[in-house]
Amino acid sequence: MISTLPKVRGKLTPDAPLAPLVWFKSGGTAEWLFEPADVDDLAEFLRDLDPAVPVMALGLGSNLIVRDGGVPGVVVRLGKPFAKVQAEAQTLTCGGGASGILVSSTARDAGIAGVEFLRSIPGTVGGFVRMNGGAYGRETKDVLVACEVVLRSGERVTLPVDALGYTYRHSDLPEGAVVVSATFRGEAGEPAAIQAEMDRIAAAREASQPLRSKTGGSTFKNPEGDKAWRLVDAAGCRGLMRGGAQVSEKHTNFLINTGDATSADIEGLGDEVRARVKAASGVELEWEIQRVGVFADDANPGRVGVAK
Repeated sequence: MISTLPKVRGKLTPDAPLAPLVWFKSGGTAEWLFEPADVDDLAEFLRDLDPAVPVMALGLGSNLIVRDGGVPGVVVRLGKPFAKVQAEAQTLTCGGGASGILVSSTARDAGIAGVEFLRSIPGTVGGFVRMNGGAYGRETKDVLVACEVVLRSGERVTLPVDALGYTYRHSDLPEGAVVVSATFRGEAGEPAAIQAEMDRIAAAREASQPLRSKTGGSTFKNPEGDKAWRLVDAAGCRGLMRGGAQVSEKHTNFLINTGDATSADIEGLGDEVRARVKAASGVELEWEIQRVGVFADDANPGRVGVAK
């Protein structure tokens, strides 16, 4: 089976379970899971891969519903070779697989302020860049200088922040592109003050969000001039359940897997919440959580890359 795909130096796994890799702990398998050895390994693989095969990057899986039928094509997961952060002056050079906690902690140690908010986003640099991740009044676009991506064609390009077309939780990065590194710029600060801000953010998250549950983070984008959680609450959805999925009673813009929820339960609950909010307020909430893959009823046993 593996001989039907380009040779790699990293790890290429067929029918890889994705539920253990995402925060909801639900969903199907990746047709292929590719963990590249380095940027060259990734670029060469994508260059030689059949252009018809879809490619998706996976970070920490915190803001993601993987549907129960799995993800066709190749899921790229950046491991330890992409999880390094270097600081110089007020600049941070970060691998696409580096976590927000690692970025903010490295910045603190180097006396770089302004990126503390990344401490509160449970994701990786690649995800921040693609989705313009943000929290507590700041967004990725506020600190990003440029990023390096490997396009679906295998071409490596460096994109300045102005080329990414950032809006709220959105970028114009091409489909199938994988962010392999990013450069952030902060400002000079005192490590103790930076740590104090990180502690404040951590305490605020702990007090308001169901961090110890199997969740996917903020479910819906905040509409202009309002808060998604308020609209969900006003529509009577606090604690609402479908199968093993529930609207969090602690923060109504979070869905949680109470134990045995399928991805269909979770996504279906989200759609029910959207319908109730629309009926109650006239506001059509937009998903912030990404939903990927195919529904269980649509899963195709004859999948790409498998020898016939």
